[in-house]
Amino acid sequence: MALLRVNDLAVNYGRIQAVQGISLQVEEGEIVALLGSNGAGKTTTLRAIVGLLQPTRGQIVFDGADLRTVPAHAIAARGLAHCPEGRKLFHTMTVDENLDLGAYMHRGPNLARYLQEGKERAFRLFPILAERRRQLAGTLSGGEQQMLAMARALMARPRLIALDEPSMGLAPLVVKTIFKIVRDLNDDGVTVLLVEQNARAALRLANRAYVLESGRITTSGPAHDLMSDALLQASYLGSA
Repeated sequence: MALLRVNDLAVNYGRIQAVQGISLQVEEGEIVALLGSNGAGKTTTLRAIVGLLQPTRGQIVFDGADLRTVPAHAIAARGLAHCPEGRKLFHTMTVDENLDLGAYMHRGPNLARYLQEGKERAFRLFPILAERRRQLAGTLSGGEQQMLAMARALMARPRLIALDEPSMGLAPLVVKTIFKIVRDLNDDGVTVLLVEQNARAALRLANRAYVLESGRITTSGPAHDLMSDALLQASYLGSA
């Protein structure tokens, strides 16, 4: 059984149908990429999956549970974390404080242990954050802010992390580092659903991919096969 299964998902913004009946699935242990141009519906799909948008139709099942009526904070507590486009950090709070907020759903007698274990994991995956832990998030570089956003999502101890445009606005060398970290996260046992405009880098990283156009999935398959697809090459990948 798939860890995440989306069936016939539709999402409207007012009268505009942004996502038009898409279906996808993510198996445990996979990296699955969701590709497409601006306005294709990638972020809308992700926001619906994590409970930030209410679908007008369809089914979202995570670990066997229907999420359609589950609020976003409870979805995170079930093990589906979201790292949003634009990072959405608390800029006037420190790195440590942002990480603490990522574990908010673990209130109770285990909180202290979860905070300690979560930060140990974050600092292992993102060593620069250990050096910056007392620094305000707003003073970090763009790459460091992206690392903090990913680390904050991991504080929820997710089985699946939904990453929305982690390479956005970053220099090429930093993008390379971020994608290596995504691979490390997956090797660390976290399933990944990746929304990304850098199609070539995403396909090199992913096991499988779906391509969205105008709110519909037009192509899907193993990432290696899509890398050599002539139409996808012309539309998204350009020359090697």
